[in-house]
Amino acid sequence: MMKYRLYAIILLFIFPLKIIANDLELIDNNPELHDAGVLLVNSQGQTLISSHAKTAFIPASTTKLVTAWLALNHWGEDHHFKTHFYLDNLTNTLWVKGRGDPFLVSEEIRIIAQNLKKLGLHNIDAIGLDVSFFQADLSVPGATTTNNPYDAVPTAIAANFNTVAVKKLAGKIISAEAQTPLTALAENLANRQPVSKRTLRINTGLSSQDAERYFAELLAVFLRQQGIIVGESVLWGKVPEEAAYYTHINSKSLAEIIRPMMKYSTNFIASQLVLKLSAEHYQRPANFNDVERYMKGALQEHFDWQAMRLKEGAGLSRDNKLSPEQLVQLLEAFRPWKHLLPEVALGIYAKSGTLNQVSTLAGYAVDDKQQWNAFALMMKQSVSHRRRNQLANELKLLLKP
Repeated sequence: MMKYRLYAIILLFIFPLKIIANDLELIDNNPELHDAGVLLVNSQGQTLISSHAKTAFIPASTTKLVTAWLALNHWGEDHHFKTHFYLDNLTNTLWVKGRGDPFLVSEEIRIIAQNLKKLGLHNIDAIGLDVSFFQADLSVPGATTTNNPYDAVPTAIAANFNTVAVKKLAGKIISAEAQTPLTALAENLANRQPVSKRTLRINTGLSSQDAERYFAELLAVFLRQQGIIVGESVLWGKVPEEAAYYTHINSKSLAEIIRPMMKYSTNFIASQLVLKLSAEHYQRPANFNDVERYMKGALQEHFDWQAMRLKEGAGLSRDNKLSPEQLVQLLEAFRPWKHLLPEVALGIYAKSGTLNQVSTLAGYAVDDKQQWNAFALMMKQSVSHRRRNQLANELKLLLKP
């Protein structure tokens, strides 16, 4: 018995020293980690490496892990978003009540048109848009004013992530997507750009009304393809106070929406989700002041986080602040949905984040026993995705017995 106790005491001393040695060796051998936040916790909850783990860093797009957890924890991965349609017989207007669905792509709008035809819709004089679920002309904190897809504005009603894809064929602008008709607004946007035979994807601009009009134009085209007569007018206002004529349930589940958000780091989806969460919670038009308040309250309630700040849910703002410890805590809670993360390297399932002089990576390293071990890397410099994945693999080596 004495011999066993002595052996146990020796192990208690040796094991921490081994961790510290690995800690120092890994940090010292990789200049990117000298002032970085690093944390690796194995599946048993043991910390294998920790450096500046409690320090707040700019999380960049690893913020989307927080957004995904908030959405999945609130709605569940099998949730499907709904959009309601109303028919005003007095004005012969088809009204759409936007609820911030982030995944109303062309394929979904085509299904909407088909189902409206099945309900007996024959002709309408106008399409009406009720966009009161979001405040107008929202600007995502940290977003720039470029026409790049990642700067698309969030809106209560949106088509194709508030982006258009065009190209030029035989001197003529056409849609770059077989499933998406070219509308007047899309063509007008394209005429302002140098369009070639290569696909050009741009956002619909800074005006939320332009983005909403684009949805109405696409819906009108798909309705006409079903033989429904549609007038040219697009109206903004409130839906009639009566039962919905049709409720569209998105064919994609929340899990099927979050998976591409993680893989392609789609800012638009992340922004829509946090705005929708806050609007439902506070029962008023979504805005980013409410988003910040909602995220802070929800995270404090669940994790008791005090020193953190999130102004938006996509990771665009440099005012966002999280620590490696907080990201790893979140990843422990995210385990039921870990399958939604992309495999960025062999056995590394993670979300990356990139801003100027900010490089992050957080997720799970899968060891030889197929255990998922949470980690976070937060660096205050520009580091390539390939190099970040290499560093994650070096962390993974610490999991070997």
